[in-house]
Amino acid sequence: MKILVPVKRVVDYNVKVRVKSDGTGVDIANVKMSMNPFDEIAVEEAVRLKEKGVATEIIAVSCGDAKCQETLRTAMAIGADRGILVETTEELQPLAVAKLLKALVDKEQPQLIILGKQAIDDDANQTGQMLAALGDLPQATFASKVEVSGDKVSVTREVDGGLETISLSLPAVITTDLRLNEPRYVTLPNIMKAKKKQLDTVKPEDLGVDVKPRLKTLKVSEPPKRGAGIKVPDVATLVDKLKNEAKVI
Repeated sequence: MKILVPVKRVVDYNVKVRVKSDGTGVDIANVKMSMNPFDEIAVEEAVRLKEKGVATEIIAVSCGDAKCQETLRTAMAIGADRGILVETTEELQPLAVAKLLKALVDKEQPQLIILGKQAIDDDANQTGQMLAALGDLPQATFASKVEVSGDKVSVTREVDGGLETISLSLPAVITTDLRLNEPRYVTLPNIMKAKKKQLDTVKPEDLGVDVKPRLKTLKVSEPPKRGAGIKVPDVATLVDKLKNEAKVI
């Protein structure tokens, strides 16, 4: 079984993001970048499926500029067999990424596509669902457990009322949640091995996809600073402030 794992290069989750002075976006100049944590979980799950003998090949895919090769090399160090970079300098929005992935799915014919439920930069939570719709594939989002048996995959997902387990026919799309697994530590020998693995580069036009942005960001701003808390002497004062100052009751 072949597994396709899309990975995204984002600002590292340890970095405090700063908004550009002109409000046009987030400042990423000289900022540490890394693989989206949810995508890291997706790569780990694919590797575990391969270690169980379920999968035979794992293909990591990234869309963006040439620096995304670093993210693909990280995925290959975790255990992906080869990488594909869809190289473009355009600002990629979820629909454009989904169309690029759909073109690669048609080309590679994977039985399973595993990707993070969302990227921590835009928090869109759209690409997996859009890919499933474009490819007319069954989907399971927010997976906390994945089990493959024959041509079926059983996915446990967290919902408001508890846990929901659904069964999908392959090929299928799965988006990963935080509790699915704990990604392994990438060792130096595996980093060195990853440098020798195959990494192909294609352009969006090679896949016949128009990636021009359809949405325009009008303004990006930081959230307002929270005011300092206060102490009240008794419950009556608290109720009075909630009613007359905060106006929440």
